[in-house]
Amino acid sequence: MKVRQIVFFISVTYFLLSGFAFGQVKQFDKLEQLYAQQHYKLVYMKSVKLLDRPDNDFSMLPKFYKSLSLFQLAKNDRWLRRNKKALYEATALFEEVKNSNDGYKVFNAHIYEISALKEDLFAWGEDLRRTGKDETADTLDKILLTLFNKIPSINEKDKIVLPNSTTSGSDLRSQAIAFAQKQIGVPYVWAGTTPKGFDCSGFTCYVMKDFGMNLPRRATDQQKSAKKVKDKNVQKGDLVFFNNGSGISHVGIIVSEKGEPLKMIHASSSKGVIITDLESSDYWMKRLDSFGTYFD
Repeated sequence: MKVRQIVFFISVTYFLLSGFAFGQVKQFDKLEQLYAQQHYKLVYMKSVKLLDRPDNDFSMLPKFYKSLSLFQLAKNDRWLRRNKKALYEATALFEEVKNSNDGYKVFNAHIYEISALKEDLFAWGEDLRRTGKDETADTLDKILLTLFNKIPSINEKDKIVLPNSTTSGSDLRSQAIAFAQKQIGVPYVWAGTTPKGFDCSGFTCYVMKDFGMNLPRRATDQQKSAKKVKDKNVQKGDLVFFNNGSGISHVGIIVSEKGEPLKMIHASSSKGVIITDLESSDYWMKRLDSFGTYFD
């Protein structure tokens, strides 16, 4: 074979292999994109297909996204009943990625997704406790303690910023916000409804009850029974609801004035009662579902 032919053969081979490699990268990027869009079933199915191909063994990303999608899908009661081992499989995959040679690289590159998953699992556990599903909640407790105890919380970037109020203190909404702010620093406790510890909906129940409003206990029921508020009309004292892909999972109280950047006071799973700037938080804005109010 002539030198020119050899060079041509090598060049073509390199081109084909490079194209294949980039194709794989694109497939992995697609997993990340679909996961960010909360298409968890698609992520799961595509991850399974990628793992069935030996030529993908060079990367831990398919296992990583299969694990994350399994955790997210398990939050659906019907899906979990049909896939009873989902949490155990998700845990095993997560640990396998974590303990691999490239585990730290995967985690560092995707720490936001892992932190967000931690928040979603906390919210799910809160709902499990309230609905009496203690066995699943106990399993989830162990998973959070074992896998996520050293994972930083998404809320660690939050700052407590007290909003300026231009409304008279005699206004009922202003009074409610002032009362809510007195609870800042109260720790997060699953199923907590008192200043000894709150969960998210326990906090909103406690604040509103002091002003003659008896809210349903669960965040999803609070959303259903509240008077709906359009985005442009949101004001302090209104409730803001979040959906993590399996229904309403969190609730907070708006503390900002109408037309100002949205801020809420809420019982966060990491820092207890804090005030969060919603519009500077990618996590909360992606999950923002709706607004409602119990004020006239």
